[in-house]
Amino acid sequence: MGSFCLPVGLSVEDVAIVDTLVTERLRLKKGETLYRQGDVLSAIYGLRYGTLKTQTALSDGREQITGFHLPGEIVGLDGLADQHLQTTALALEDSEACVIPIADLESMARSLPSLQQQFHRILSREISQDHSHLVSLGSMRSEERLANFLLNLAGRYSLRGYSGQEFNLRMSREDIGSYLGMKIETVSRLFSRFTEAGILQIKLRNVKLLDVEALNEIAGHKPQC
Repeated sequence: MGSFCLPVGLSVEDVAIVDTLVTERLRLKKGETLYRQGDVLSAIYGLRYGTLKTQTALSDGREQITGFHLPGEIVGLDGLADQHLQTTALALEDSEACVIPIADLESMARSLPSLQQQFHRILSREISQDHSHLVSLGSMRSEERLANFLLNLAGRYSLRGYSGQEFNLRMSREDIGSYLGMKIETVSRLFSRFTEAGILQIKLRNVKLLDVEALNEIAGHKPQC
């Protein structure tokens, strides 16, 4: 997956074509900005390696975390509606993002149906994830939100060939709290509770899921029949 900036699940031939869309690769140091809220949309970005967070500025001056993004994911899609980016994207660690000009992408999508279909799937997945997150903020208890967050991360890491049971949290607990609509004290208390219950093992930012079944129960996931 790391060989291409836009791993869209196409045939080998189509992937090679799509990879020609990349005009440049931007290397970011931890804390650097990929793009800012309000910028005119000129490209979308495929994360080749590293981790990004996206955030939006609220009217009272606070920053609300809207997402965390892993290698192989696309950022900048929130600007498609009105051609202006709705969030600011920052690197949580040293990262590399591939620049894919939106005009070139649209032009190639018209001549490459498989790319157009995959692009629609990416947009659909973004909408579904946003909907799920809104549901969690509106109806889930704090422990359910954190359990779902950890399981979601585990699943995404697993899909990328990494361990789905042990990984590093690149984001701070304050960022997790912002994303999940909780105070940092609540996040810390829940991590401690999960650790004491033998569900997690935490060393600095390294998290190991010891009891995935218990975590699924907390998250409210029904067992598969």
